[in-house]
Amino acid sequence: MAIETQPQFHVLAVDDSVLDRKLIERLLKTSSYQVTTLDSGTKALEFLGIQDENSENAVSVSPHHQVNLYISFFRKKTQIVLLFCNLMVLIGFTILCCFQEVEVNLIITDYCMPGITGYDLLKKVKESSSLRDIPVVIMSSENIPSRISRCMEEGADEFFLKPVQLSDVSRLKPHILKKSVKCQDENQNQNKSVTTISSPTNNVSGNKRKATDEGICSERIRPRYSAGPVTIV
Repeated sequence: MAIETQPQFHVLAVDDSVLDRKLIERLLKTSSYQVTTLDSGTKALEFLGIQDENSENAVSVSPHHQVNLYISFFRKKTQIVLLFCNLMVLIGFTILCCFQEVEVNLIITDYCMPGITGYDLLKKVKESSSLRDIPVVIMSSENIPSRISRCMEEGADEFFLKPVQLSDVSRLKPHILKKSVKCQDENQNQNKSVTTISSPTNNVSGNKRKATDEGICSERIRPRYSAGPVTIV
């Protein structure tokens, strides 16, 4: 007897803190999630295929600044290894984005991050027509009611206070399942609309056939007059 295996959902975790990122990764994997971790909102936008206009402008107006940064890194021998590691991570991340298309079932992100914040990432996702249905969960170490309300009004599904607990992670699956049910309902509605559009054609053809049959029947029951002899007076 075959045992049905439950699908493994994919969660994108974004946090600039190494410790918090490792913690949420461990909790998610303990709960049988497939996890991709990123350390910035900019990388998250690239992973999701969302164009960031601010990052494009920053790169285009400050090429000399980037060159100076690389020179300063190379001057410090103790940071060469770190630079090489970051370069390898960047290359691997670029290859992953270009050649591997992965469905993201949920996004969990830190609120405070340099550059693209978690709130900015939330807004970008909800503004995207193809990604707006992905559940987004915000994490923060600060319990600020106005911040929580702001995120929830923008479309966040949950707001977790750090450190995130295993009990918090257990609240993620209902949001993922809710999205799956919504997608199934949309597909069923599309199928119904296609069926509704095609049904009038069938009715027309049926009416034509009915009319033809009626015509044949009328010919069959039509009285026939025989030409008898004509008497001329």
